[in-house]
Amino acid sequence: MGRARYPELSGRRVFITGGGSGIGAALVEAFARQGAQVAFVDVATEAGAALADRIAAEGHPKPWQRRCDVVDVAALQQAIADAASELGDFHVLVNNVGSDDRHALAEVTPEYWDRRVAINQRPAFFAIQSVVPGMQRLGGGSIVNLGSTGWQTKTGGYPVYATAKSSVNGLTRGLARELGASRIRVNVVTPGWVMTQRQIELWLDEEGERELKRNQCLPDKVLPEDIAAMVLFLASDQSRACTAQEFVVDAGWS
Repeated sequence: MGRARYPELSGRRVFITGGGSGIGAALVEAFARQGAQVAFVDVATEAGAALADRIAAEGHPKPWQRRCDVVDVAALQQAIADAASELGDFHVLVNNVGSDDRHALAEVTPEYWDRRVAINQRPAFFAIQSVVPGMQRLGGGSIVNLGSTGWQTKTGGYPVYATAKSSVNGLTRGLARELGASRIRVNVVTPGWVMTQRQIELWLDEEGERELKRNQCLPDKVLPEDIAAMVLFLASDQSRACTAQEFVVDAGWS
């Protein structure tokens, strides 16, 4: 698959949550290949370090990375502040982190609810809060929030996740006008069923293959690189007139 080049992304500073594996790792690699200076956090220390080393070995700028559980808002905001202190204010924020662990309605406790929201909803808001002053100093920026088609297609098995992810669209539209005055754009990229290693190992059995054929308009599986391609576009100047919008990458499922 050919890769688009966005010369303006070279040297720009990008912060990504959940960048150590899956879609997040594809995002880190995609921005690094554009020449961007990437910073990311993840709970997977070894995977994150290996990713940063591999990117540097390929001759791209080595990403700044730190182990951080985004449930701890203070730690997340400190990581953003420390990375900005070292690299400079961020032009781009990608709120990627998420966890679609399955759970039954009857089994959800208030504690479980709070934990799911603390992973899938809360970090996006507080990461935005942290990067906006720097983007204002830079004269603009791009914020990309990762959504989900799961709640839109009425997928069962994770009602708290669905609730949290549906709010990403509200957060995006609720901030777009306020931040637009500072030329900060806010958009949602909504993946379909993306073939990360986790998804393949947990769900891609024979029935999963049949489900893909039934529901996708296109026959090809959606890959992490497909999500990264859309995020790159929204981070670039080519999308300068795009804000408050949702961009669905699901091979026509929804």
